[in-house]
Amino acid sequence: MIYIPYSRQWIDEEDIEEVVKVLRGDFITQGSKVQEFESRLAEYCGVNHAVVFNSGTSALHGAYFSLGLKSGDEFITTPNTFVATSNAGLYLGARPVFVDIEKDTGNMDPSNIEAAITGKTRLIVPIHYAGHPVDMEKIHQIARKCRLSIVEDACHALGARYNGGKIGCCRYSDMAVFSFHPVKQITTGEGGAVLTNDSGYYERLQMFRTHGITRRDFIHAPDGEWYYEMHLLGYNYRMTDFQCALGISQLRKLDRFIQERRRIVSMYESAFDGNAYFDLPVERPYAYCAYHLYPIRLKDACRGKKKELFHALRERGYGVQVHYIPVHMQPYYQNLFGYKRGDFPVVEDYYARTLSLPVYPGLAGAKQDSIIQDILDYFRQG
Repeated sequence: MIYIPYSRQWIDEEDIEEVVKVLRGDFITQGSKVQEFESRLAEYCGVNHAVVFNSGTSALHGAYFSLGLKSGDEFITTPNTFVATSNAGLYLGARPVFVDIEKDTGNMDPSNIEAAITGKTRLIVPIHYAGHPVDMEKIHQIARKCRLSIVEDACHALGARYNGGKIGCCRYSDMAVFSFHPVKQITTGEGGAVLTNDSGYYERLQMFRTHGITRRDFIHAPDGEWYYEMHLLGYNYRMTDFQCALGISQLRKLDRFIQERRRIVSMYESAFDGNAYFDLPVERPYAYCAYHLYPIRLKDACRGKKKELFHALRERGYGVQVHYIPVHMQPYYQNLFGYKRGDFPVVEDYYARTLSLPVYPGLAGAKQDSIIQDILDYFRQG
């Protein structure tokens, strides 16, 4: 039986050759490929600066740190995300304050934000869930009125657009964070990046990923050309040059990858249009979705069949997945903050209904056809 995952990387000979060139060179880390990848990523998104990290999680950590998030602060986000979004704030001693979501997009509902703001709130972190942009203009208006910062968790959304502008341009935010895990639109194996238009954040991000060390703007007189200073407590969050070489090669193909994902989605939409069993993902007028995920939502009559459907599809070799178990339902968060089931009814209902179907470049027509047919057969026979 052939296993079909919900997503996977597309690596070709060009990618392999670019990585091998670096491995045969003098610098496999801390060389020129890091800056080249950052420059190309910034150019693609239309932003001033990009800083790459060794994971999307460390990139989130760096973004929150650079904004000055600290112990006692609060930041607003949603529980419909991977735990890294909120964990990265916990690393700094800040408290995540969750708000509920839109039932169709799975994104943060802007109408819930203002009620969650307190005197301790410093930051709003919207997640572009599944690659569909959040309505950033509404969130920006709230942040500006309440003097709050915004970090976009865009780990699902490289290549997506909001009102015609690319996610990552930071028109409505202070920073945007991407992930380059193999299931994302492009990959560096593991990796992430923070994009910003602010030079001050850019400098802090660079230091934070390299132990807090700088080689300029010294406090003391330098002893010689070898001199460096540690100005803050940072981490070793660097990305290697061979990873960046892969990222550069992958970035050249990003638009084609997005087009392929959207082609696969159009096939699903055509096959499932008007079905009586589940709703399909929406695409709002302001959005151009990058379709990191393709989550279907079971209708009321089929809501209780999720576990059975998941098992049936897995038995057939389809790597369907659930995105996500709401963060507030995780034991750690319940023990730490007292969250419980029922606190966020929309996200909990979304979790109870959704299942992510395979969507990635290379999902051949015959494979997708079999997924479609087996899903329809399951419901028609059940």
